[in-house]
Amino acid sequence: MSKASPFLLFRDNGHPPTVIISDNGAMTLRAVIFDMDGTLTDSEEWWDELRRGLAAEEGIAWPIGATDAMMGMSTREWSAYMTTVVGVSGTPEQVAEHTIAGMLAKYRAGVPLLPGADAAVRMAAGRWKTGICSSSPQALIESVASETGWIELLGAIVSTELVAAGKPAPDGYLRVAELLEVDPAGCVVIEDSANGVTSALAAGMKVVEVLPRFNPPSGELLARCDLVVDSLEMITPKMLALLH
Repeated sequence: MSKASPFLLFRDNGHPPTVIISDNGAMTLRAVIFDMDGTLTDSEEWWDELRRGLAAEEGIAWPIGATDAMMGMSTREWSAYMTTVVGVSGTPEQVAEHTIAGMLAKYRAGVPLLPGADAAVRMAAGRWKTGICSSSPQALIESVASETGWIELLGAIVSTELVAAGKPAPDGYLRVAELLEVDPAGCVVIEDSANGVTSALAAGMKVVEVLPRFNPPSGELLARCDLVVDSLEMITPKMLALLH
């Protein structure tokens, strides 16, 4: 049986959003799980900038598809990709250390939250179990959660570096569900990247896609999402509850 058409939410020339709803018929919503980079924080481009910078320092042309390929990968996966596929010198560990140090320096200047991020996390945490699953290192995720005050609201924080495989594999999202003690089918994931959406779908979870300005998913993948919005500010508790 094919999946029902997704909920679609869009703005039309500044008018209030229109909502088109399909009846998906599923279990009650138990938990909301957020991605971080590109969903809550405007930091996805920082990762790309730092990785491209390493290649540029050595005069290496950036391979076609490298940016998309690394979005969602765990630290050990993307650092290995940088040395084996992109071709930068040094060990994966050295590449990771250099890149993460660059990210920490940027975060120290201030956490760049996307519009509606803080309100969305607090809205979800006030009603359902809530967690974060991100490809960022655990220390970076916890730094953001502490800086924003979310650390007290989240029942689980999982970096894909702590599981067997990063996104698009489902391991990270399944681990968050396990820590929250909820069935994956009772979870809604809020994502932005193609690999993240694929990961959440593979975990058997409902998916809300927040359209990013940086490398949005394909139309085919968007059609598999349950809700597509252009901003976190557009998400309401009722919309999330209606997904189940």
